[in-house]
Amino acid sequence: MIVVVMGVAGAGKTTVGQAVATALGVPFLDADAFHPPANVAKMAAGVALDDADRAPWLCAIAAALAAAEPATGAVLACSALKERYREVLAAGLQLPPRWIYLAAPREVLAARLTRRSGHFMPPSLLDSQLDTLEPPDNALLVD
Repeated sequence: MIVVVMGVAGAGKTTVGQAVATALGVPFLDADAFHPPANVAKMAAGVALDDADRAPWLCAIAAALAAAEPATGAVLACSALKERYREVLAAGLQLPPRWIYLAAPREVLAARLTRRSGHFMPPSLLDSQLDTLEPPDNALLVD
């Protein structure tokens, strides 16, 4: 089984994803680890990624999910902001992934991002993520 914990920056994807992976006894994958250095540098400079920036990143994650599915399954923490991004992630899988969508008010997300240290994603990019987000209709919604 593949589980994708999705949402914008600050939603808690890594924290929840790690807990779900531990509970299921499967590997945890963090989509942030798949970003090429150019994407990390761009975000660290406060510049939002566009679809062209995200395309190779999504393909790398999709390949990792397809490799994990028949072996052990996995839990992935990934923003998966648009429906077409979610389609790319699911395309190579034998079974549809299970989606968990973490949602929180903007003020909560902003406060979390402001307190977070050691991450390349600055709080200034939160609004671009919220603007890009297409909430899924096939996910377990967790507030």
